[in-house]
Amino acid sequence: MSDVKGLSIRRRTDTFENIELNDANGQQPVDPSAGVAYAWRDLNVYAGGRGLIKKSPEVHILKNVSGLCEGGQLLAIMGASGAGKTTLLNVLTFRTSKLRITGDIYINGRPVDMRTIAGVSAYVQQEDLFTGVFTVREQLNFNAQLRIGKEISQRERTQRVEEVIKELGLGKCANTKIGIPGRIKGISGGEKKRLAFACEMITNPLLLLCDEPTSGLDSFMAQSVVNAMKRLTSLGKTVIATIHQPSSEVFALFDRLLILAEGRVAFLGTVREAHKFFTRLERPCPSNYSPGDHFIYSLAIRAGEEEQCRQFVHHVCDSYRDNEAVDVQKQLDRAMQPPVRGDALAHVKLPKSPYRASWGNQFLAMFRRTGLELMRDPLVSIIRLIQGLFFAIVFGLIYLDTDGQDPEFNVMAQNISGMLFTFTTNLSFSNLFPVVTVFSGLMPLFLREHWNGLYRTDIFFLTRSLLELPVFVMGPVGFTAIIYYMVGLRPEAQYFFTAMGILTLVANVAVSYGYMISCLAKNYQTALVLSTPLTLPIMLFGGFFVQADSIPPYLDWLSYLSWFQYGFEALTINQWDGHGVSLGNVTVDAGPIIFKRLGFSAANFWIDIGALFGLLVGFRILAFLFLLLKSRR
Repeated sequence: MSDVKGLSIRRRTDTFENIELNDANGQQPVDPSAGVAYAWRDLNVYAGGRGLIKKSPEVHILKNVSGLCEGGQLLAIMGASGAGKTTLLNVLTFRTSKLRITGDIYINGRPVDMRTIAGVSAYVQQEDLFTGVFTVREQLNFNAQLRIGKEISQRERTQRVEEVIKELGLGKCANTKIGIPGRIKGISGGEKKRLAFACEMITNPLLLLCDEPTSGLDSFMAQSVVNAMKRLTSLGKTVIATIHQPSSEVFALFDRLLILAEGRVAFLGTVREAHKFFTRLERPCPSNYSPGDHFIYSLAIRAGEEEQCRQFVHHVCDSYRDNEAVDVQKQLDRAMQPPVRGDALAHVKLPKSPYRASWGNQFLAMFRRTGLELMRDPLVSIIRLIQGLFFAIVFGLIYLDTDGQDPEFNVMAQNISGMLFTFTTNLSFSNLFPVVTVFSGLMPLFLREHWNGLYRTDIFFLTRSLLELPVFVMGPVGFTAIIYYMVGLRPEAQYFFTAMGILTLVANVAVSYGYMISCLAKNYQTALVLSTPLTLPIMLFGGFFVQADSIPPYLDWLSYLSWFQYGFEALTINQWDGHGVSLGNVTVDAGPIIFKRLGFSAANFWIDIGALFGLLVGFRILAFLFLLLKSRR
């Protein structure tokens, strides 16, 4: 058994052909050279067997699975829950980085790898992920702009979008927003599933792989989707799909079946051959029963009958291996031989880049989409601004006219120090947590679109950073404008605008830190959990709770990462440096007294400003590097 072999071919997206909307039964003759033969032999998949402390036992998921789907064929992968359908599809699409795989995979007689399959195929995943503020037509136009090569004109792209809308019955909802649960009302679940299918069909790939394409659809729409898949095969395309509980009408549309049970092949062949096979095993399909349901039920492990069911499954798999598999192996031998004459792959000119659109076009498309997201769904931004204004008023009332409120200097100084540190912490946390919530929530959609070759990682990161910047500037600016004179800080304009600049820097360092946590965390939930423990120690070393000279040497490095400290010190210097305070009949310079008490120095002002800029840029660069690592398969 050898490891999966590979042929290094870069991504491509096939130029589309016009697909006429004919009746599924009136198919045109298939041209085999227009499609590809996708074959796999003796695939074994193992999970587990890893661990830093304790090595987990290795689980054998797929066991010597072989199969074949040729150009012009529609193959259904069926089986009960846990049979290995999704695992097999993930192996065939090379989305299994954490699994150990052995076996051979060939396309038109050539060994295949991830870049090859990405170049000639499309993958419709089970979970539907879209930009909720887009309409159906806008989503398809976005995909067409980034996935169809520049050799195709804009008019032809638009024409292709309209064809796909018609083919999948999306005309009535073409101008309806996709929707965001709980915020924006959108299209139905069935329409989302058809849209997911349409986004992949728009490039008219040579090979189409679908994970439960009919999931969530009623029987009529499920049949329309499978009919669309069937029409692709009439053009010579190769279509492979996992399917769950197909109706009799849908089941009859498939050319071949691959039935899995307990990770083994229970049957591979035509629908007619499947009926004969199960009849020979004394499990004929009743006339009033759906064949698909019958085959799956026969091979399911039912509660209370586990032992008997497993014995029957082993009997079926062994019977297939000893009889039908012999003919299948001959077909595989032929499919794994290089074609004598030219085939579909021989005429494919693969681009050097995995992306069909240029950097500039990717940037413009993503800039427009991100801008529409922020304009059409402004709720998060509005709540963020309202929250900032609310806290500005509340804190302003709490610290109202603090500078002249208490004749006791020590009390006044303590109140102002507490107030300045509160400003720093409020603007940090009120910007950090929304960023983590929103940005980490975008990761699944980004990863799917990036892996599908729509746009580069830097495009996503840059457009998001640029378009969200105004919101992250307006927040601290509005906060400072409201609260500064309410609390009685130094009234001169230069100190007001300096404080505004410092607080804007503090807020945006927190934003960069939020980006970094979002890109570092595995998922949305992990990002939220990590936010507080990764931020709290940095806040504690901010100079208010613990002075710098009191920090233990082994934790001293944390103070250098504390934007709370730099912001607090800069605000304190801005407030007190050269500021005289009347103590009885004497006016004294309060700065040196307060700086000594807090362990600050007036000479550190520009060091603090530079450190804030450095952390803003440094955290943002780290965030991008973590995102690059995450976006690698």
